Amino acid sequence: MIGILAEKPSAAKNFAKALGGMQGTYRGESYTIVAARGHLYEYVPPDKQVDAQYYDQMHVWNLANLPWDERLFQWKRERKEDTRDTLNTIKNTLKGCSEVVIATDDDPSGEGELLAWEILDELNIRNKRFTRMYFTDESVKEVQRAFVQRKVLPPMRQDMDFVKAEFRSQWDMLSMQFTRIATVCAGNQAVLRQGRLKSVMVQMTGDGLKAVKEYKRVPFYQNKFRDDHGVIYSNPEEPRFASEDQVPQIYHDSEVVCDGKQMKAQAPPRLMDLAALSSRLSPMGYKASTVLSVYQKMYEAQVVSYPRTEDKVITPEQFQDLLPLVDRIASVVGVDASLLTHRTPRATHVKTGGAHGANRPGPNVPVSLQDLKRYGDCGPVIYELLAKNYLAMLCEDYQYESQKGHLKDYPKFTGTASVPKFAGWKQVFADDADVSEDENAQGLGTMASPFVAEGANPKPPTPTMKWLMKQLEKYDVGTGATRTSTYAEVTSTSGKYPLLKESKGKLSMTEFGDMSYILLAGTVIGDVKTTENLQKQMRDIAEGKAVPADCLRQVQDFVRHDLGVMQQNAKQLHITGGGTTMATPAKEKYRGTFKGKPVAFNIEWGGHRFTEDECQRLLAGESIVIDAVSRKGDPMRVKGNLAEQEYNGHKFYGFNRLEFVNDGSVPKKFSGHTFTDDEYTLLCAGKSLHLENLVSRKGSKYSATIHWDEDLGKFVFE
Repeated sequence: MIGILAEKPSAAKNFAKALGGMQGTYRGESYTIVAARGHLYEYVPPDKQVDAQYYDQMHVWNLANLPWDERLFQWKRERKEDTRDTLNTIKNTLKGCSEVVIATDDDPSGEGELLAWEILDELNIRNKRFTRMYFTDESVKEVQRAFVQRKVLPPMRQDMDFVKAEFRSQWDMLSMQFTRIATVCAGNQAVLRQGRLKSVMVQMTGDGLKAVKEYKRVPFYQNKFRDDHGVIYSNPEEPRFASEDQVPQIYHDSEVVCDGKQMKAQAPPRLMDLAALSSRLSPMGYKASTVLSVYQKMYEAQVVSYPRTEDKVITPEQFQDLLPLVDRIASVVGVDASLLTHRTPRATHVKTGGAHGANRPGPNVPVSLQDLKRYGDCGPVIYELLAKNYLAMLCEDYQYESQKGHLKDYPKFTGTASVPKFAGWKQVFADDADVSEDENAQGLGTMASPFVAEGANPKPPTPTMKWLMKQLEKYDVGTGATRTSTYAEVTSTSGKYPLLKESKGKLSMTEFGDMSYILLAGTVIGDVKTTENLQKQMRDIAEGKAVPADCLRQVQDFVRHDLGVMQQNAKQLHITGGGTTMATPAKEKYRGTFKGKPVAFNIEWGGHRFTEDECQRLLAGESIVIDAVSRKGDPMRVKGNLAEQEYNGHKFYGFNRLEFVNDGSVPKKFSGHTFTDDEYTLLCAGKSLHLENLVSRKGSKYSATIHWDEDLGKFVFE
């Protein structure tokens, strides 16, 4: 019996469709299919990876404990929550099989191997014939081919796809140290998550925003010509002047001389990856996390291709498989099939040697675009963009006539015009990256007149999702899917400490992003070359040219370097810039002896600064009453004492609120509303009050019924 281990239930369902059921016989071989649910195991936390004597060193977020010695790690795994039944099913299914087939996704990073082998290893499934199904998608034909052509695998520790993936996984766990450094250097006010891709995104975005902020427009003025068709003629040697009135009026109208005309062709744009696709949807209001989720559902339904691909082209086989479907696809997205006349593979788009192939439509063509809303609101938009991008490849080249000319009286002034002759693929897909600045339907004119043109030093581009993804692609950092998923994480508003904010594709920093950006200057983890180096190490490991343990040991050097750099950078976190005050990592402390131990605690709490007398009373173990401000900005009176506390594993001493204290005074304002005398009288009498047009902290308006709670010393919603 052959046991096929799929990555997830949807894949198992597609395998069953291709082979004839969850159990059965295909081409004379008996098989059974069982599915995981992604990663079923994960590494235990660092403090559980080491012997008990090293527990505190790994557990406490203290910079003195860094860097970790990775040789102490036992690299133990534990099953994830709610996976017991799935694991029992896998074990019971595979234990009686003579051959186990790893049929997880063929991810270029080896993630599929890691996912499968860790399950087989932890379940002690050994002494089997282990094979691998390599497939580009989960279509019937491809699954059948992969089953018949499955490859024999060596033992787990000799499977280099597993070895390189495990190395990357261990590297990323050790990178948790960078998060601890940044968090502690920022005064433990927020967990500033760092990572190879996260940190680079913050660094690039911060640099981009800084360039825009520091940009000073320096205008210049110079003579140019414009002909009767609007074509501009310029001279690279023409001097520039600081003001318009300084430009000498020394030129007169001149005849245009055409130097030549040449027909040129422009091939269709290359196929989009998931990052490029998501970048196009971002200005429409679709978040990266939404695009990822919807795309994955559509992939599982075989409506679109494999998401986590690194390929920018497709194979000849993939081209031929989709060719019979292009007319149906064209009909769904409203493209005239008569435009799809180039139905032979283009060398620029179709090449041998790929794996999954670029992102494209899948074998299951939907009935209509609206039918795709079942996967999410952006389902139709995803498919339309993906399909039109693919169909453009089947159109003829865009053709235009390139015209060059100069001025008869001033030969150094030259101009060009691109005259569209045949729209070709541009009738199907609008690629804004290929818009020609000199496109002019009329071509060169006959006469040109001088004018004073205003120019300026180039303005840096405003950081957007599209811009960021292009920067990451330029340095070959991650796949399109990886970039998109990480971007979704750092911009997530559901997370507690998002680093970047996105508004219709445009990026800005959150408070925590600002803090990270300052800390990251000059660090290893924020350098794009770190990921480049890691990818090279993974390739070397896979080829037997490098040893994982040696490569992991380098992390210690990176941590030592970044520890010193971030500590130095942390001194800048009190600086005010751009109207936003950066959080101060090292708040002013009051030092003394508390219960026989030397302690230090923040001298401020809730906007209240403790007096010398109050500090001494706290050190003496007394409770004090102070007037403070809540996080919502509401005044409050609280009673508290000095106590040892814990936050994110970090122990510290600070003011501990015991209770609210009501002195009988009701605030005169609430959520932007100032009470009238009558309203205030009602509240003081303990009555409820309904208010309209209140303003939340985020600036949105709302209505509410409130009353003053004397015990809590604050307003309470009813």
